[in-house]
Amino acid sequence: MKRKKGNLFWLQIVGLLLGLLWLSPFYLMVVNAFKSKRDMFADVLGLPSELVFDNFVQSFIDLRFVQSFFNSLFITVISIAVIVFFSSMAGYALSRNKSKTSGVILLIFVAAMLIPFQAVMIPLISLFGQADMLNRFGLIFMYLGFGSSLAIFLYHGAMTGISKSLDEAATIDGATKFQTFWHVIFPLLKPISVTVGILNVIWIWNDFLLPSLILSDAESTIPLRMFMFFGQYTRQWHLALAGLTIAIIPVIIFYFFAQKQIIKGVSEGAVK
Repeated sequence: MKRKKGNLFWLQIVGLLLGLLWLSPFYLMVVNAFKSKRDMFADVLGLPSELVFDNFVQSFIDLRFVQSFFNSLFITVISIAVIVFFSSMAGYALSRNKSKTSGVILLIFVAAMLIPFQAVMIPLISLFGQADMLNRFGLIFMYLGFGSSLAIFLYHGAMTGISKSLDEAATIDGATKFQTFWHVIFPLLKPISVTVGILNVIWIWNDFLLPSLILSDAESTIPLRMFMFFGQYTRQWHLALAGLTIAIIPVIIFYFFAQKQIIKGVSEGAVK
């Protein structure tokens, strides 16, 4: 019994140290966001000798934060809605169809997760440029393509735990396939839908490379505007860190409201 308590104690110590390690970048970001440029370079790890709130005001103005925020919000929300809608239907179809073809299609989606974006970047941009889709809607379409593989894999895993008797009962009541999915199956997928949403929110909200190739200055997102703090001859770290602090607040709020659903969804998708 004492041995088990000793092991538990050391596991708690290791967990605490790992937690501090993961939180250290957030500490550096928040603490240095309140420092002046001179104070930050004098002592990066220490607390600010004087709180400088002008960093947040200047960063807010330079980022054109309201415009950039709504551009990021529009792209993120529409992309998540499209990924969840189409991926859940695809996962439902593949889980209910037990043929070899559906197994091959699922394998292709899983294999697609191994293809890095950089491998298809040049031909993809060239193709969308010819189709005149280098705008926000073209970017959303790309996010659907890159985000659907993992989403379908998670939905397929969660769908295998839902009994087919629900489909049969809905069919007997006269429901079509889409009505069965939308009114019976999809509400049961709320935990995994939240998981898919969170994973893609973190990716899409913080993505820089793909929007930098697609969007114009008027459609720029927060990560794109953040790049303006890093010029050829100067780097305004104090303003950039203040902007980053503002930018991550919506994601953190969303995560805290949805964390129970995320943990439940990940466990369901992994076990089933």
